Amino acid sequence: MHDETPLPDFARQGINLASPRLGSHGLSASDEFFAPLCRLLHDDPPRYIAGKYDDNGKWMDGWETRRKRGPGHDHCLVRLGVSGVIHGVDIDTSHFTGNFPAAASLEASLVTGPPDDGTEWHEIVQATPLAGNAHHYVGVDDPRPFNCLRLNIYPDGGVARLRVYGQPVPSWDGQDAGSRHELSALANGGRVVAVSDDHYGGTWRILTPGRGINSGDGWETRRRREPGNDWIIIALGAIGTIEEVEVDTAHYKGNYPDACSLQAARSEGGTDRSLVAQSLFWPEVLAPQKLRMDHVHKFAEAELKADGPVSHVKLNIHPDGGVSRFRVFGRLTA
Repeated sequence: MHDETPLPDFARQGINLASPRLGSHGLSASDEFFAPLCRLLHDDPPRYIAGKYDDNGKWMDGWETRRKRGPGHDHCLVRLGVSGVIHGVDIDTSHFTGNFPAAASLEASLVTGPPDDGTEWHEIVQATPLAGNAHHYVGVDDPRPFNCLRLNIYPDGGVARLRVYGQPVPSWDGQDAGSRHELSALANGGRVVAVSDDHYGGTWRILTPGRGINSGDGWETRRRREPGNDWIIIALGAIGTIEEVEVDTAHYKGNYPDACSLQAARSEGGTDRSLVAQSLFWPEVLAPQKLRMDHVHKFAEAELKADGPVSHVKLNIHPDGGVSRFRVFGRLTA
């Protein structure tokens, strides 16, 4: 059976910076004879398919190298879709039992182009012993942002998934005050502060690019059996004035919210916990609006009562349900 290691805080609260949703992808690998590097970053949990083989051997859902018969060790390079501060990683060997590496380490760098022989690497995870068919959660204590990783495995073998949990760090350098941006986007520093309920998980997915791929690709609450409504608080990547809001219920058909409303405020102090209490009194910038199933709802300035720059927004859904994507567009404040 798969190991039942509890999730550490960095995995529960962080964003998987290595997700292809953010544009992350494998650059190269010393070897990928049994399984290609691209599978290492897949968002879905690794699978095991009994009896499935390809021309090189047993089909495995991950990255797997051939048995090394000489000196050295295998490695791969991954380019993150966004630069970010890394709080921890999960080196997952699910379903690799007799073919997992004995150990692994992780190095990181911040590069403007492809990494080369002159790239400066920083070890953020020292060589760590691995077990078969298990998660290996390792915290990282380094405040610098990185966008390129080198995973070293000793000496060879297979890794099912690499998750890199952290927070994107956008660069607003050179951006004119007053320019329009998707202020809530993960790539621009938007993040989920708190949520009333995330029974079906994936809250951060509502801030990712594109439309949802299915009804599991978004934020969905349990069925509410008490008075009130569900909500999610988003910290914008930069302070700005709101010009447009988008609520997308893609693939949510029998479980989309009946309506939504929006509150917003400028709050530059306090903790995430204190913001939850503060949000009870934030001004309403969008009155309750009826929603439709599987539809992109756009609310422009004529429907918004935004008054000045804001740093946080609170999306209320009435009474519960699923939202695939949520976007806040606005102009930067000097």
